[in-house]
This record gives sequence, structure tokens and C-alpha cells, in this order.
Amino acid sequence: MSAPPAAALCQPVMLQGRHARLETLHAAHHDDLCDAVRDGELWALWYTFIPPPEGMRAEIERRLALQAAGSMLAFAVIDASSGRAVGMTTYMNIDTPNRRVEIGSTWYRKSAQRTGINTECKWLLLRHAFEQLGCIAVEFRTHFVNQQSRAGIERLGAKLDGVLRSHQICTHPDAPGSLRDTCVYSIIESEWPSVKAHLQHQLQRDRD
Repeated sequence: MSAPPAAALCQPVMLQGRHARLETLHAAHHDDLCDAVRDGELWALWYTFIPPPEGMRAEIERRLALQAAGSMLAFAVIDASSGRAVGMTTYMNIDTPNRRVEIGSTWYRKSAQRTGINTECKWLLLRHAFEQLGCIAVEFRTHFVNQQSRAGIERLGAKLDGVLRSHQICTHPDAPGSLRDTCVYSIIESEWPSVKAHLQHQLQRDRD
């Protein structure tokens, strides 16, 4: 498949699942997201960046600016049972010529973590990337010490490509100046059929 136009990778889209749907991020999601981030005080996690309630509007604007620039497509994660936003996720670092994207900048309120919502959102994003956008690889990146995130990525079937040592300087007030080692994972196009079957099995098990 030839590379899709740049606009296709940033084209707003809604992805619907049983547990959740992904809506293109909008300022109207602000209040729900502020409530969501308070569940577990997620901004206190030093090894990742999750905005506090007072920084949510700026974070939404930042993501939308990157979307306008063609390097991100930002989503609000909507809980299908409540109709409220419970987190955020993105296609980011969009590389149109090489048909690659990263799924990242993802977080969920504490009560939505370790539920079918995360698995389904990853399935929706991966299916859209490989089957609609023609991607040849999808990346995931996380802090070396973020064991919960790493375990979740590995459960998807992604493989560790390597670790970027001293990749970034941490700016969190609880660990200012510390260096982040970034784990880089990927799923490539030839692996998608088996990963898809695995995720569908997990989702069916959640229904049973």
C-alpha cells in the first residue's frame, strides 16, 4: 500500500468499541478530564507526564496544536457506560513517508485502569492504523521504570526494539533533572494478524 496523504493520518475520526469510544479531543472534554485526573491524583506520578486539573486546558491546547501541525491526532477516551471522558490517548510522532506512528501520551483515571477499556482502545487504534491508514509499524514508548506500562505494552504483543539510555531529562518536581531511559516497543505490519487475534480473544474473554 502506498503512503497515505499526511492529512489522512491527522484526519479526525471516531473509533467505536463496546467498552469505550475514541473521540477526537475537544475543549468540551475539559471538565470530564479534570475529574478523571483527580481519581488517583495521577499528576503525582514522577515517571510520566499527566497534567493536574489546573493544567488540563493547556494540555488540551498543546495536543490540538500538534494536531494542527500534522504530528499528532489526539483522542479523548469515552467510557461507553457513562458517556464521560476517562482519559486521553494519541497517535503521535506521525511519520507519513515511512508510514509509522506512535501510540502514546495515554492515561486513564484510576478506576478505569486494568479494565477492558485499555485493551479495547489499543485494539481500535491498532486496527485503524494498520487496516485504514496503511501503517507498516506502530510504536510504543515508556519510561524504563514504569513497570505497569511496560507490562501492558508487552501484553499487546509488542516487541522491545531497545532502550534509549539517558533519553530525556525529567522535569517533574519530585525528580527534577533525573534522566529517563526510554523503552521502545513496536508491532510491525506482518505481526498484526496474530496480535489482532490475541486482542480479540482478550476482548471476548472480557465479555464472557
